[in-house]
Amino acid sequence: MSDVPVSISTREGVRTLTVQRPEKLNALDRQTLEALDAAFAAAADADDVRVVVLTGAGPKAFVAGADIAQMNALTPVQGRDFSLLGQRLMRRIERLPKPVIASVNGFALGGGLELAMACHLRIAADTAKLGQPEINLGLIPGFGGTQRLLRLAGRAATLELCLLGTPIDAARAQQLGIVNRVVAATDLEAETLKLARQLAGAAPLALRGILDAVSVGGECALEEGLEYESAQFGLLFATEDMREGTAAFLERRAPEFRNR
Repeated sequence: MSDVPVSISTREGVRTLTVQRPEKLNALDRQTLEALDAAFAAAADADDVRVVVLTGAGPKAFVAGADIAQMNALTPVQGRDFSLLGQRLMRRIERLPKPVIASVNGFALGGGLELAMACHLRIAADTAKLGQPEINLGLIPGFGGTQRLLRLAGRAATLELCLLGTPIDAARAQQLGIVNRVVAATDLEAETLKLARQLAGAAPLALRGILDAVSVGGECALEEGLEYESAQFGLLFATEDMREGTAAFLERRAPEFRNR
């Protein structure tokens, strides 16, 4: 088993974070949660990072859940703390000012699906399986699964996945709105990189504005969300990137965004 639970690589503005516990199907223990939290915090601050891709090592799993062996020994207080640790990571990902893509290469179960749902976009291999099977352990989702699944797929689908605990395939997950795209497993890496590069070439400040507006709008009344959107829209008129983007359109050329 690797001593480093998360590997990090950066190329052409795309930072790839890979959960590196294939022997455990990339299960999330405390060390891995803390390593992911630190990695996402670093990505948020790195000037050379425009997009983050999250995936799992090995051919079988994105993240197959939380580490059950570790959870089995927890007290009620420790269990709550473990839940809060996971929720803190999911919240950091959700509020990251740069797009995060989950490249779901295999099992995304329990904490793994919760991790994927915290990302801004999800692209899955057609062989992937997704679900919230905590009911089979006498538990409920603890890293935000009941709440994010509800917002993505609605009440009926959330109750079905959480009450029955039966995984679904990627095609069904796409029908429910849990996954954005499904591609052949052999094409997943290339398609993920293509999507990441497209985002990396977009205006960074506008990307951040969209992420902020959608995040805030999802947590407030419509009028408040509209007001926040207008404020973000107006602020972008003070940026060089907005002037460059509009000038490039008028001059019929590709824009060169500089994140300022």
